Amino acid sequence: MTRRNLMRLAVALPVGTVFSRLRAFAAPLANKVKITGIKALQIGGIAGNCLIRVDTDAGLVGYGEAGVTGPMARARIETMKAHLIGKDPLAIEVHFHNLTTLMHTYMANIPTISGIDMALWDLAGKITGQPVCSLLGGPFRDSIQLYSHGVGLNMLDKGSCKAFADRVKSMPEGFTTFKCDIHPMIGVQMGRYINSTLDGAQVRRVGQAYQNAREALGDDIEIAVHCHNELDLPSAVAVARAVEPMNPLFYEDPLNPAYSDGWLALKRSTRLTILTGEKLEMVQGFKPFIDHQVADIIHPDLAFCGGFTGAKKIADYAALSRVPVALHNVGSLVLCYANAHFGASIQNFYRSESALGRPNHYIEGMAAGAPPEVKQSRLKLPEGVGLGLEINPDFLKKNLVAGETYWA
Repeated sequence: MTRRNLMRLAVALPVGTVFSRLRAFAAPLANKVKITGIKALQIGGIAGNCLIRVDTDAGLVGYGEAGVTGPMARARIETMKAHLIGKDPLAIEVHFHNLTTLMHTYMANIPTISGIDMALWDLAGKITGQPVCSLLGGPFRDSIQLYSHGVGLNMLDKGSCKAFADRVKSMPEGFTTFKCDIHPMIGVQMGRYINSTLDGAQVRRVGQAYQNAREALGDDIEIAVHCHNELDLPSAVAVARAVEPMNPLFYEDPLNPAYSDGWLALKRSTRLTILTGEKLEMVQGFKPFIDHQVADIIHPDLAFCGGFTGAKKIADYAALSRVPVALHNVGSLVLCYANAHFGASIQNFYRSESALGRPNHYIEGMAAGAPPEVKQSRLKLPEGVGLGLEINPDFLKKNLVAGETYWA
C-alpha cells in the first residue's frame, strides 16, 4: 500500500463511517421533523459573513454562518431550496452531497452551503438532545486554545509595542498568541492587491517591526506573521528570512490561496512554520498542500470550507499525515461556538482564531445569556444542545447592515 493509494482510500471512505454517531442518534427520529424555511441575515462586524437560519415544522431553529454576504447567500439559497424544503434535517450526509455536487445552472457555492450545513448540525443537536461535539464523535477536550490579533498595535513604533504588551498582559482572557498584520509595514491597504514585489526598504521595515514586537512582548507571548496573500514568491521568501530571527509561531498566507509550485519553493526556502487555508474549499482545496507537505498547519474556515461536514473530511485527511488543524474565525458568535465544538471533536486540533476579548466586546453581545468566557487563552466547550448558543435578537436588529431586513 503506497502513501498515494492510502490517501485515495481515505478520500473514498463513505461519509456514514465518519458520522456514525450522528446516524446512531438520528435513526429513531428520522423523518419526524421537516425543513420549512432557509433564511440569511447580514450583520456588521463579522468580516462580510452572514448568518443562516433553518426553520422546521417542529418550531426548532438551527443557526449557521456563511462566508458570503446576505444578498449573495439568499440568491444561492433560492437555487437550493428544492433540495431542502420538506426534507428531514437529520439527513445531513444526503443534503451535503446533493448541494456540493450541484453544477447547473451554477456550480455549488461552498460558503453558502457551509452556513446551511452548520445550521443543520445545530438543528440535529436540538432534535436529538445532544451537543454538536458529541454528534461529531468527540469530545477529545473540554476547551479549545485560542489566539488573538494585534489590534491597535503599530509595530514600527516601539512605544506602541510597549503599550500593547502592557495591555495584553493584563487582559482577563490571558491570550498567549497574537498574529500581527504585515500590510502596514509594506505600505498597502489590506486585501487591495495581490502578488506585490517588495523592495529592500519594505523588507527591512518588516524585519524591524517584528523585532520591536518581540522585544516588547518577550518570549512568553507568541507572535505570528499574518499576510493576506499579498506577496509574490521572491517577496514571500525575503519576508520569511527577515522575520526568522524573531522565531514567529507561524507564517500565514503569504502567497495566492490556491496551491502552486510557489508554495513548495517557499517551504524549501524557510524554517518557518507555514499556515494556510482560510479561503480553501473542501478536501480538494487542501489535498495538494498536504500531499506536497508545504502546509505545516492547515487553517480552514468552517463558514467557507464546507461547514462541519466538509471540515471533518478535511481534518481526517490531514490526520493521515499528522498535519494539525487550526481554525480561521473573524466571524460572529455562531462561528465562534461552531469552532469550539469542532475543535473539541477532532484529534488533530491545534488552536482557533478568535475575535473574543476585543476592547468593545462586540461579538460577546450576541449571546442572549451569559457571554462566552475565555480564561488562560482557552474557551470552554459551550453547554447545551446543538451549538449551545441562544442568540440575542436585539443585537441582530441593532447591527443589521444597510439594506438588510430582519430575517426577511
